[in-house]
Order: sequence, then structure tokens, then C-alpha cells
Amino acid sequence: MKPYLQFIRLLLCTALLSGLIGSACAQPLTINSAINKAGRQRMLSQRMAKAYCQIGLGVEVERSKRILEQSVALFDQQLTELKAFAPTPEIKDTYAKLEQMWIVYRRLLTGGEPNIDNARKIAQASEDVLKFAQQGTVLLEKYSGTATGKLINVAGRQRMLSQRIAKLSMFRAWDITSAQMTQDLDSAMKEFAAAQAFLTSAPQNSGAISSELQLANTQWLFFAEALKQTEGTRAEQLRNVATTSERILQVMDDVTGLYEGLGR
Repeated sequence: MKPYLQFIRLLLCTALLSGLIGSACAQPLTINSAINKAGRQRMLSQRMAKAYCQIGLGVEVERSKRILEQSVALFDQQLTELKAFAPTPEIKDTYAKLEQMWIVYRRLLTGGEPNIDNARKIAQASEDVLKFAQQGTVLLEKYSGTATGKLINVAGRQRMLSQRIAKLSMFRAWDITSAQMTQDLDSAMKEFAAAQAFLTSAPQNSGAISSELQLANTQWLFFAEALKQTEGTRAEQLRNVATTSERILQVMDDVTGLYEGLGR
């Protein structure tokens, strides 16, 4: 392996995604860590599309390029791990199908400078990948058969919803929209709020988890405010959506990791 590739691999495993997802480096999977990583694939499906749009829209371009590159590498890594771990034929089949969807999506994401025609294709490809990433996570939670598995799944899905909401907002800013996208955005907002209430009331919550959930609730208010902001320039509004979506992602990734740790 070339020295610069070794450096990039080391960077990914020590400060992955700008320090957001430090637990993502390759290690032997348990069922709880598999649910966490499977759920993270859902998030990445949306985060990559969001970053692609941000580059095309001129929103935090250099940071968005790093997010996209690192997210593609992480999706590849985790897909390999999850395929190897898959404990049942149904889960193996799900990840085989996800891999086929990912081949198409990856090609679109890495096929050159972002443009609106390609972005329209990415809008659909991100949905196709999300479908099978969601299916894999649900099957792994079912296989675990534990309350902890459900909490990991729900908390992990909040990461995805934060990125999905931002993604749909960025598509809208790029004049890529439809009645379905508008409905999806409204549904994602409602689902996030409902899931936070579910997590907040979970009897398994430790003090640390409760504290992080409180922080997430505060970040959610900032995120929601950024989404409906009308003051400032368009560039400022989009930058606020981008940055607040990253903050809530970080907090919910921490929460998901804490739930994963309950089973250790």
C-alpha cells in the first residue's frame, strides 16, 4: 500500500468523518455493533447525497468534499464487515442486494463534478440504497431479539433522519423537488420528534444517555430553526442547515454508541 493511502486509512480510523464517528473502525462485530453499523449505512446513504448537493450548490465546498470522500470509504468498509457477519440467509441476501444498489450509487457519487442532471439520479439512488440498508438493520435487530437492539436501531435511525432532512432541503434548494419529496421531508421531521420522545422515556437510559439525549433535543431545536430560517442570504441559510445537521448527527452517533455499550 502506498504511503499516502496508509495515511488516509489511518486518518479514517482515528478521526473518521471529521471526528464524528470514531467508533466506526474495523473490529470484530457483535450483534449490537452490527446493528449500529448497519444503521450507520442508512445515515451514510443520505449524508452522501447531502454532501453531493452541497458541493453543487457551493455550500462549504471543501468540507463537503471531505465528507463525501470519507463517507464513500466508510460505506465500503462497513458493507464488507456486514456481509461477512450476516448470520442468516435472509440477512446475507439483503446485503447482497444492497451491494448491487451501492455499485450504482457509488458510480454516480464519484463520477465527476456535481451537476444537476446527475443529482436527479442520485436522488433516486440514495432512496434505493436506504431501502436495503434499512431492511438489513431491522433484520439484525430482529435477530438480536433484545430491547437494547431496538434502542440501538431507533437511536441510529435518528442519525439517518437528520441527514435525510438536510438532504431533502438541499435538493429543494437545487430545484429538485416533487410532491413525494415534500411529503418525505414532513414525515422525517415528525418521525424524528416521535423517536426522540421514545428514547427519552426508555427505562434503560443511564445518566450519560439521558444527558446526551437532552443535548440532542437542544440541537434539534437549532436544526429546526435553521430549516425555516428566512433571514440572511441563501448561502447563509444553507450553511446553517449543513452545520446544524452535522451537530445533531454527532450527538446521536454518541447516543447510539452508548446504547451499543449497554450490551457489553
